Amino acid sequence: MNNVLLIDFGSTYTKITAVDVEQEKVLGTARGITTVETDIMDGLNEALAALFAKTGKLEFTKVLGCSSAAGGLKMVALGLVPEMTAEAAKRAALGAGAKVLKVFTHELSEYEVEEISELKPDIILLAGGTDGGNQKVILHNARMLAELGMDIPVVVAGNKSVTPTIVKILSEKNIEARPTENVMPKLDELNIEPARAAIRDIFLRRITEAKGLNRANKMVDRLVMPTPAAVLRAAELLSQGSGKERGLGDLMVVDIGGATTDVYSIAKGDPTVAGVVLKGLQEPFGKRTVEGDLGMRYSAGALLKAAGAELIAEYAGVTPQEAEAYALKVEADIDHLPQNDVEAGIEIAMGKACVCLGADRHAGNLTHYFTPMGSTFLQTGKDLTKVTTVIGTGGVIVNNPKPDEILKGILFDESNPQVLKPKQSDFLIDKEYIMSAMGLLGEEHPDVAVRMMKNYIRKK
Repeated sequence: MNNVLLIDFGSTYTKITAVDVEQEKVLGTARGITTVETDIMDGLNEALAALFAKTGKLEFTKVLGCSSAAGGLKMVALGLVPEMTAEAAKRAALGAGAKVLKVFTHELSEYEVEEISELKPDIILLAGGTDGGNQKVILHNARMLAELGMDIPVVVAGNKSVTPTIVKILSEKNIEARPTENVMPKLDELNIEPARAAIRDIFLRRITEAKGLNRANKMVDRLVMPTPAAVLRAAELLSQGSGKERGLGDLMVVDIGGATTDVYSIAKGDPTVAGVVLKGLQEPFGKRTVEGDLGMRYSAGALLKAAGAELIAEYAGVTPQEAEAYALKVEADIDHLPQNDVEAGIEIAMGKACVCLGADRHAGNLTHYFTPMGSTFLQTGKDLTKVTTVIGTGGVIVNNPKPDEILKGILFDESNPQVLKPKQSDFLIDKEYIMSAMGLLGEEHPDVAVRMMKNYIRKK
């Protein structure tokens, strides 16, 4: 017997998945309300009771967990200029599974320091300057953070020439300063993995205790990572494979929630058309973006503004007034579910709009330029036109009878050809909600995790 329990302490629900590793089989799934404000074990025990009611009593050789409870891992990132070191810092934070509250650039002002204090991040990522480059800005920002007066750990991932000085400045104010490699050691060169590892280490060591998740320590062997990082890990495994199991190749994952839409791409994203020139910051092979204004319930009003009632109405075949009324209804009552065919159609349309806009922002873009030597195309971001596998997860996709209609929003749009989205893809559905669980399982059993995802994540 080699049963493993995989736990996702979510912002609303604690979701559990029991896996028989030897049989490579999901024994059962269940959920309970996340009770981080009282005792995290209350919600976990509720989920376990529901699981055992279906499976009978189970014993586990290992219990692993991930978490987005209590708002998830909240961070702010600081860098030198928006399109360079600040963007690199943001990507490192997102790749670590964080919710990036804000990115600050150039020298911090007193007002911005006050704003950081009001945002109450869990971790600050301090970057700025290539190695041997600008020192002034990151030193100024370190001194400003030293006066913040809050016990917020700082990951120092900027110009290595001044890293020891920055660590000293912060440490003298009793601020935990974790030095790591520069997120951008050279112009247009990303190096985000060391920062991601440092963020994850602090999350496991400090943030879990601050959010009350350490109360689960008597049962959980290891709280491994934030939930979005677990989904990214699962996507990377499924794409690239493991030591003994081939992956599926380049793929994308779309996770639609009540408040946000997360988009993941596992692909190099180089130009697929001859003559196109890459411009801008290098893209990470495994990339995550999160859109806080694209959601099915809490952010439904923001979705209306971002997509427009007209687009949602067009997708649903209703009037803009009907689309707006339904979106505002579900934002006011997040437990409301479609009661008729019209509402069901608008629900699908809202999901499709989340996918469309989320993918538009995630994918690369082509820009046509005219030069004295003739015309040329410049690509910023990833070319995802050749991605042939898209995985959908999140309630509106998993529980919908027409998930493919929602996922069609990710496809290339002839009327908007500069956005490099997939031209033709197979749509797979994470029907059992196992992506985050497989990211956890993959830490110790990568071959099993890949095979199980191939088996359980399928076409509708």
